[in-house]
Amino acid sequence: MGYILRVIKKIIPRPVVKLLRPPYHLLLAFLAALFYRFPSRGMIVIGVTGTNGKTTVVELLHAVLKEAGFSVASASSLRFKINSEVEQNQLKMTMPGRFALQKFLRHSSDAGCSYAVLEVTSEGIHQFRNKFISFSVAVLTNVTPEHIESHGSFEKYIAEKLKFFEETARRNGVLIVNGDDPHASRFLAFHARKKYIYSHSSITAQEGATDRKKDISGLRFGNAGVNFSFDGTSFSSCLLGEFNALNIFAVLSVAEALSIPPEKTAEALKKLSGVPGRLEFVQREPFYVIADYAHTPDALQKVYETLRQSFLLPSGAKMHCVLGSTGGGRDKWKRPEMGKIADEMCDTVILTNEDPYDEPPFSIMNDIEKGFSPHRTSKKIIDRREAIHEALASAKPGDAVIITGKGAEPFIMGPENTKIPWDDRVAANEELQRLKH
Repeated sequence: MGYILRVIKKIIPRPVVKLLRPPYHLLLAFLAALFYRFPSRGMIVIGVTGTNGKTTVVELLHAVLKEAGFSVASASSLRFKINSEVEQNQLKMTMPGRFALQKFLRHSSDAGCSYAVLEVTSEGIHQFRNKFISFSVAVLTNVTPEHIESHGSFEKYIAEKLKFFEETARRNGVLIVNGDDPHASRFLAFHARKKYIYSHSSITAQEGATDRKKDISGLRFGNAGVNFSFDGTSFSSCLLGEFNALNIFAVLSVAEALSIPPEKTAEALKKLSGVPGRLEFVQREPFYVIADYAHTPDALQKVYETLRQSFLLPSGAKMHCVLGSTGGGRDKWKRPEMGKIADEMCDTVILTNEDPYDEPPFSIMNDIEKGFSPHRTSKKIIDRREAIHEALASAKPGDAVIITGKGAEPFIMGPENTKIPWDDRVAANEELQRLKH
């Protein structure tokens, strides 16, 4: 199919291709749903969208629904889960294509799942991958610049996500929005059966003209995670940082919408040991080694801030970062932005390969370096393993080494979409062993 499309694109003039693209994507979405017999109709489907935090929210929701006694399936950039069956996402796509997604939902339905939790991306919405899926709940984590080049502008990126909320509201669904996000009012503008607005201090349910507010109290962050109280129940989670507290409040809002008792949500959060590749510890002593998926400026800043704030690094301790950025012409604008953040927040910066695709790795690193201040000295090491080794070798007791960009991804994307087996966490462990010998 992909080969045929490439040939057609070469034959047909570009304006015609652009005109035909939407009906083509819509037709494929319908055919996929038809082929798999509209599997979502027998389930409650929850869609999670936003720039950052989607995977964490999906993972938490799966755990909460399971704790509440439901059969549940979930699909994220990390993995596909149907009840206790788990398969790593090998697609290098957060939201699978139309046929793959409908097939997943059919398998979920046949396995007896009453709930499905899906990551919903702007690109997926643009290509109608969400069409003919009966979403009952739409969740917004946050909106910050991403995929600017593929969408044309930040406004168009937001517009795609707004479409998803509008469609869910039209379906008499529930809207759940991060009230602390600057764009929250736009996502709350649609007439929906029920809306939930979560923030650092409360969760408010809106139904018609009635507002019902429940306070969040005693919110505390530390190197052991997050603690707070809600609706007479104490909550604790090992997830670190202010941004993860908001992810938890998004999940708590969904639980409220589904009438899941807060005790069940609290128990699920307490049991969860973390989300793979999201602020995941490879080592804690004698210095911290962390792998994280952060690949946008906003996510990178929040990760660095969390490490500084949560760990309360001792005086004189340093933060060493291993940093790259996606190639293939994707989101070039963010490279110097990420370089600027690393320059401001990290003591040492090692630039390296991430997912170069067909782009020269040094070109990507040079773009990141444009965000550095004139006095910054950094190292450029193409071999990602050697870059990790260098950062680990530089660390002293009490320091932190943070490896960003890939998290739990199982490969590096090379030229012509080749997949090179890889795992930051495994590489870091192996290099730690090398240093011990």
